[in-house]
Amino acid sequence: MASSTQILGSHSAETQPPATPIKFGTDGWRGVIAEDFTFENVRIAAAAIGSYILEKEDASKGICIGYDTRFASRDFAMAAAKVLAAMGIAVSLADRYTPTPALSYAVLHRGAAGGIMITSSHNPAQWNGVKYKAAYGGSGSPAIMTEIASYLGKPIRPVAEPAAITEVDFQTPYVHAISNFADLALIAKSGLKFAVDCMYGSGRGVIAGILEPLGVDLVEIRGEVNPLFPGINPEPIEPHIRALEDTVVAEQCQAGLATDGDADRLGAVDEHGNFVDPHKIFSILLRWLLERKKWPGDVTRAFNTTSMIDRICAKHGRKLYEHGIGFKFVADLMLEPDKDILIGGEESGGIGIKRHLPERDGLLNCLLLANIMAEEKQTLGQLVASLQAEYGEHQYGRIDLHIDDAIKNAAIARALAGVDSIAGMKVLRTSTLDGVKFFLDNPEARGKSNPAETWLLLRASGTEPLLRVYSESCSTESVSRVLQAGKDFVLSSKP
Repeated sequence: MASSTQILGSHSAETQPPATPIKFGTDGWRGVIAEDFTFENVRIAAAAIGSYILEKEDASKGICIGYDTRFASRDFAMAAAKVLAAMGIAVSLADRYTPTPALSYAVLHRGAAGGIMITSSHNPAQWNGVKYKAAYGGSGSPAIMTEIASYLGKPIRPVAEPAAITEVDFQTPYVHAISNFADLALIAKSGLKFAVDCMYGSGRGVIAGILEPLGVDLVEIRGEVNPLFPGINPEPIEPHIRALEDTVVAEQCQAGLATDGDADRLGAVDEHGNFVDPHKIFSILLRWLLERKKWPGDVTRAFNTTSMIDRICAKHGRKLYEHGIGFKFVADLMLEPDKDILIGGEESGGIGIKRHLPERDGLLNCLLLANIMAEEKQTLGQLVASLQAEYGEHQYGRIDLHIDDAIKNAAIARALAGVDSIAGMKVLRTSTLDGVKFFLDNPEARGKSNPAETWLLLRASGTEPLLRVYSESCSTESVSRVLQAGKDFVLSSKP
């Protein structure tokens, strides 16, 4: 440990029923700072987690708490720590801004009972949140999150002598682990140049700190702490990574790599400054693991991810599990004793490799992308082109609609009632695994070789006044047309 300083202070923890309901969604609870994400509600959430640990885990193992670069994240982390300490649970508190996967790694390798990460991931600056990481070093399973939610607002009984809160360096052991997972020597001698966009998040300095000492030519942008995330949401997709796209072209890099606000997700830009969506990244990583590493195991993907994964799995004889949206579903499958899962991923750039952690890790996957480029002796754009040539053109898009809950719910109800056509295309079948997904008969696909199947997905957020519209098809033009039709459908729905 780089640091083990005990922090003194009051550990009082009084809980009252939440003024604003706390709802644990697919990856914890998020709220708007000072509106519902308040110190009072953070303490209530922490108390629920503490109650779960006392009842269902070995509380003597303690808990790890990390925090990102958002406004007052350390203060919220300390508030949570004091509640848990008052319940008799020893707390290891991060000594600095920490990536979420570093917190998850610490939970697993320190043998903690669980972990809390104060972050709102890729949300806008006014948001913050609480993620729970289970003892296995990954997102709490659906069953665990339901159990934690059952304790919300229930009174706690503080112990006579509060447990210790100790500052700990979570980042150094984690950096060592991901450095050993990738072939850094191969990257160093490749001659490749990279741009890295930290998006003002807690991944700041990690990739640069690993690669620059090895002589890798690298440009880091937005590595300073600025909780306002000026001009962007810290989500590694367009338009928020325009600065990375410009930097890649200006600096003549072979790829741009980006991590989100808490560095568990990644995005990428090819050598021409073109955005490479997370689906292509997932596909590149999967193909490399199967063809180069030849590691055994099956694959999981979320309901809103590319069908290219299905085609890669079919070629290599790997079983594919499709599941709901949220990485906790990936972790759940990875932890089932009768399943051997190699890799799992979701639409938002969260990809996890079980040999590392049952957890998504944007920083590790940035290193692996660089590793693959070095091994294949190809730019990122060339890797994407070879995927499209082998498995057919797959294009993808998403629209986020920030709308009233009434319109959101009306749109989903209308979709569930049945739709005959979207964007002039006949609906072939519908799936409701998580949201409402329409598979469409696209005339454009008939003139293409091995085209992607066209689909539209409508999914309402369970925790925000937000509905997302997703589409995949065989051309960017087709995706745009289907997305617009989906948007029109939602906004024309009457509550």
